[in-house]
Parts: sequence; C-alpha cells; structure tokens
Amino acid sequence: MQTPSLIAKYLDDLANEDEVLTAARDASRELGITAIAPAVGAQLAAIAAATQASAILEVGTGAGVSGLWLLRGAPGATLTSIDTELDHQQHARSAFSLAGVPVTRARLITGRARDVLPRMNESSYDIVLVDADPAGMMEYVEHALALVRVGGSVLVPHALLGGRVADPAQRDDSVADVRALLRALSSSDAVRAAVSPVGDGLLQIVRLPEPAA
Repeated sequence: MQTPSLIAKYLDDLANEDEVLTAARDASRELGITAIAPAVGAQLAAIAAATQASAILEVGTGAGVSGLWLLRGAPGATLTSIDTELDHQQHARSAFSLAGVPVTRARLITGRARDVLPRMNESSYDIVLVDADPAGMMEYVEHALALVRVGGSVLVPHALLGGRVADPAQRDDSVADVRALLRALSSSDAVRAAVSPVGDGLLQIVRLPEPAA
C-alpha cells in the first residue's frame, strides 16, 4: 500500500504546473509564503470549472499561486484578492500579467480582510477562497458565506493545519477553533461541507438555498 507521502507526491506531479505557476511558487518560497500544493490547485481549478465561476473572491493573495489555479479553471472570471502585504500582491500582479490575465480581471485590494470583507457585496461571488491566518478562520468563513451566492463554494486550503486538527493531542486555540468550525458545519442545514485530505486539507462549503416558508 502506498504511503500518504507517495500519494501526495503523485497527485502533485499529476497537477502539471506551467512555467508561470512554477515561477509564482518559487516567489512564494522566497517570500516565506506557504502556497497551496499543486494538487490542491488542480482541485480549485476543477471546482471553478464545475461552478462556471465568473466572480471569485480570495482572502490571501500570496504570490498568485491560488489565483492562477482558480483562473485556470475559470478563464473568463474576475478575481478580487485581498492581502495585507503589498509586496506579495506585486508579485501576484506580475504572475497574472505573465499568464495573460487582463488587468481588469484581477482586482487586488491591500488591507486587512476583517476590514475589507464587511464592505463587499453579499451573495455576489461564485467562489470565495479563504487562505489566511488560522486564528481568523471562523470570522473569515462567516463573512465568506454571506458573500458567496447560493450554490457557490467557500474554499479553505490548509484546513487540517499540518495534520494537527486530526491529532487529539493537539489542543491549542487555532486547532480548537477549526475543530469547532468543522463540527458546526457538519450539523448545519444551511450548507453542505466536506474536507478533502489533498495537500494540507481542502475544506469546501457549499451554500444552500433557504428552505421554503
């Protein structure tokens, strides 16, 4: 039987990143950013394609790796990406340009997500990706669920926190918050949620229509 590490390597190799994505991933490493795994990127692209996304919101620009994957799946979509680090966004802008993404389809907002998200239009996005500080994950997901349209997806990479969420010996605040979030989602009638073990875990939350009165 293959070990998880062999399976992960196989799936990452299968993802087939092009030169632009490879360069963005290299820039992420240089900036000290933990970019999504290639296999997670491939899954994001598949979800974006299945959703036929035209409007995507991203919390955590990084150097553009996740944005490139999302736009690969939905090449006609407009991406709005929020990050506190202007330097990271400049690298992302360069990557988007090299990938042929028009400036009008990649809107980068520099600022704190907790300040920016409340000002965004509700029910306006097909996909909201939350790739940010685990300490704020519950708050960001709550905002994201208000911003995504019915039938749209909130996606949270790194949802297993390096495996700590599944380890009962781990009890720090971030782990406890993520576990509480996953329990709440699993019992909610407002969403359908599942965690894929790909990469460091990818949480997908689909917003359901409100029940008829």
